[in-house]
Amino acid sequence: MLVFDVNETLSDMSPLENRFEEIGAPPHMFRLWFASVLRDGFALTAAGTFEEFSAVAREGVRALLPSVPGWSGDIEEAAGHVLEGFSLLEVHPDVPQGVRALRGMGLRMVTMTNGSSQLTERLLSRAGLMECFETHLDVSGPRRWKPAPAAYQYVVEQAGVRPDEAVLVAVHPWDIDGAQRAGLDGAWLRRGAAHYPRTMLPPTYTAEDLRELAPALA
Repeated sequence: MLVFDVNETLSDMSPLENRFEEIGAPPHMFRLWFASVLRDGFALTAAGTFEEFSAVAREGVRALLPSVPGWSGDIEEAAGHVLEGFSLLEVHPDVPQGVRALRGMGLRMVTMTNGSSQLTERLLSRAGLMECFETHLDVSGPRRWKPAPAAYQYVVEQAGVRPDEAVLVAVHPWDIDGAQRAGLDGAWLRRGAAHYPRTMLPPTYTAEDLRELAPALA
């Protein structure tokens, strides 16, 4: 069974740069903001508590905007504008062909995101890929963000498989590392990245994108 991460793995999040520009912030601030959202979500999990992605993401915008020189405006409206962008994202160009090729191999497929399963469904519905996946999960179930072991254990329990029968597919090395420490295999999508951290468990499979993943798994 393949377990797909969603944010940046399936979804192209680059349009969110435009959202930051539209609220009067530098487009590159998107990367800093997204990294801070992951940091704070991981920190809350490490502390033994939980907050939804949307709440952490909104607070991230509130924290960053005052640091923009000369910024003024309604900070709540600005945060809402950024988060609204998630509902309009599209999949990466390689995703439709890659997902259908993997489905054609007879593999079971589910998604698991630190974000919202409802947004995952909208994303894949727009891409015409909903029928390729059995179910869409998020961390509100285990109340632990990936890469906590409980998040991956939740997925395999929901799917009725052993950890060693599942492969996590993700663009983030921290996600691959976490899944493999929880007993799953990992498939790292490079998407242009040249380096995988040596401090993390090396991926079981490596592919540039989903079009290359099916031959790698075969």
